Amino acid sequence: MSEEKKTKKKGKARKIILIILAVLLILLVLMWTVGSKIMYERMPGNADQYDLENVAVVENSPLEGKDILFLGSSVTYGLAANGVSFADYFGTVDGVDVTKEAVSGTTLTDEWSFGGLIAGGSGKSYVDRLVEEVDPEQHFDAVVVQVSTNDATYGRELGEISKSKKLDSFDTKTITGAMEYIIAYSQKTWNCPVIFYTGTYFDSPDYAKMVERTKELSDKWGTYVIDLFNDKELNDITEDQRKLYILDDNIHPTEAGYYLWWYPTLQENIYQILGETK
Repeated sequence: MSEEKKTKKKGKARKIILIILAVLLILLVLMWTVGSKIMYERMPGNADQYDLENVAVVENSPLEGKDILFLGSSVTYGLAANGVSFADYFGTVDGVDVTKEAVSGTTLTDEWSFGGLIAGGSGKSYVDRLVEEVDPEQHFDAVVVQVSTNDATYGRELGEISKSKKLDSFDTKTITGAMEYIIAYSQKTWNCPVIFYTGTYFDSPDYAKMVERTKELSDKWGTYVIDLFNDKELNDITEDQRKLYILDDNIHPTEAGYYLWWYPTLQENIYQILGETK
């Protein structure tokens, strides 16, 4: 056999091996996804009593009929809560017209993420999805943005606050630049309040820096920050409550965690913010 044929044969063998490995990886991910979903469904925090159809409705809510865009990743989606998050409770409890643009595993920073592709069917960033997936002609009374834990987990660069407010001046490959782009685009497109919310506390110095940067941006842009991360009273829960409310990663709430734990604080803050901007 000639050297050329041997080289071609080796090349084909490598391709076959790579295809087999890719298929095995996909199968493993699918098995993990299905297994996780079954596990989450059986968690006490996802019991029937916390389902949307079983929660109390606020009569004459100040948010009734408001159009709110919720932009985020797994926490906004409701990864550990059967696809239900606080955003959906706003729809049911307060009569909000909810647009939930949330894909698990994705980031603020304008970088494609493999985790987003596997977990949510799209690796597109917040920036890409805001521009490409949300109708600019749709009316919104507020845009609520998740300060994503994925950016901290993936080690994305924090970046610097720009001196400009022009859309084309932000480095969206950095966390700060992406947040500034989202703010500028939302204010220009919908002329409505932009509200960032954080997760409750988990041990991440990088995420803590992101939370502080979000507050610094509010001084420049007039945006709002609902800081659950540093809310000592909110984070002071018992171990039994923690088991009911959130996964062991201290990032992803269950339905009970969203409804009983996070929702009252988010609701109170958004009542105040939209009341201020009438």
